[in-house]
Amino acid sequence: MGNTDKFEMIANSYDTSERIQIAKVSSDAIGEYLVDAKSKNAIDFGSGTGLVGMDLLNNFNYILFLDASQNMINQVQKKISDSNIRSAATLCFDFEKDSLSDLHADYIFMAQVLLHIKDVELVLLRLYEVLNEGGHLLIVDFNKNEQIASDVVHNGFEQIELADIMAKIGYRNIQSKTFYTGSKIFMGHDASMFILDSQK
Repeated sequence: MGNTDKFEMIANSYDTSERIQIAKVSSDAIGEYLVDAKSKNAIDFGSGTGLVGMDLLNNFNYILFLDASQNMINQVQKKISDSNIRSAATLCFDFEKDSLSDLHADYIFMAQVLLHIKDVELVLLRLYEVLNEGGHLLIVDFNKNEQIASDVVHNGFEQIELADIMAKIGYRNIQSKTFYTGSKIFMGHDASMFILDSQK
């Protein structure tokens, strides 16, 4: 996945108070979209150190923390074993390089992950294949921000354009809204975040 090398280096010091706060805002937003999820299995896609997924553990039957950075996964693994969590597992895998035909989930959620992915459409297609029929993909990310110029991340997304890409793949019941605005939360700039819910 994009920027994996960078994440490998910062894994040990990733959980800053700012990131923990943004993760809490994101997990709260995701939680509002869950329906009868207690019996469902989920994937925290691009989980990082698991900040969002750990907040949502009690909402699901089981969560798989998936990230392309082994060091990030090691951090999640430590949290799982330190807290003796039985309803979670980890997997280091890069969906930009390959697909997993034997992986399935009722919910996939990703928070501030899509902006690191070069081929957005390819990854969204591969995640569509992982979703069970009727399953949900929930995306939390930044709205497009023209002040940000970067060759390593997207400068956010237009909600309508993203929904169009997803509809072409086959996602349905797509709905999105801006739910949070914060100071200097996106590469030193003020920015707003959206949540998008979609279904297979």
